[in-house]
Amino acid sequence: MVHRGSIPKVGVGIGLRAPHVAEVLATRPAIGWFEVHAENYMGGAPSLAALERLRADYPLSVHGVGLSLGSAAALDTHHLARLHTLLARLEPALVSEHLSWSVTGGIYLNHLLPLPYTEETLEIVAQHVRHTQEVLQCRLLIENPSSYLRFVHSVIPEPEFLGELVRRTGCGLLCDVNNIYVSCCNLGGDPVAYLDALPAHAVGEIHLAGHAVHDADGQTILIDDHGAPVTDAVWTLYAHALARFGPVPTLIEWDTNIPELAVLRGEAHTAERCMQRAEEAVYAGVA
Repeated sequence: MVHRGSIPKVGVGIGLRAPHVAEVLATRPAIGWFEVHAENYMGGAPSLAALERLRADYPLSVHGVGLSLGSAAALDTHHLARLHTLLARLEPALVSEHLSWSVTGGIYLNHLLPLPYTEETLEIVAQHVRHTQEVLQCRLLIENPSSYLRFVHSVIPEPEFLGELVRRTGCGLLCDVNNIYVSCCNLGGDPVAYLDALPAHAVGEIHLAGHAVHDADGQTILIDDHGAPVTDAVWTLYAHALARFGPVPTLIEWDTNIPELAVLRGEAHTAERCMQRAEEAVYAGVA
């Protein structure tokens, strides 16, 4: 089992998307690491061969979107086996999945769907996380979702739910700062208090992304579409996250309206400057 102590400090990375693969292979840009979605590479073929060329020069993170850890039914053993095979080939520094569900009756839905935060749900997710970690033989980082509704049956606050999941399974957390901001704006809540409620020792990765703003029936809704630069409010929240969690690996996500690679590198440089300021503040405090 891979634990936090063996996770390297790999700085700031970006999500590797198809339009940028050829440029990255040709230029080997100064980027700390790359994250890929597991399901895009389970079929092998040329895309996996290109990724194996990159892993010689860059640390990788594998981010799953299809395990459906929150499903009431058993996990898809075939999907889990294919993920295990992929991880054995890529040997990524980080492996993560979502606190969500996306499978019912053997049918995969193209959405990461929300969960009611109850004791029953917690036990189901914990069982699935424990089983996944046993099969994959690595520590799984669980990502907090972006939320647009709250179940009436939810009785456990999301940060507390995640903290208890860590305690029961030994998993880590992928703290998506943009998701926290989106959820708190949509449902009401204090994003700083949310960050402060997470178990700091368990956070092994941070995600940053942009979001869309929509007005519907006189109400403003934020949509986590990963299609724009990180907003000033999320950068401010990221600075607080760094002060609380330390300089954990940070990823820039951009999945829709994908810009030139240079734009992503610019966002990564901003995150690097934030991380540097946080480290300088720590050193100043020690001095």
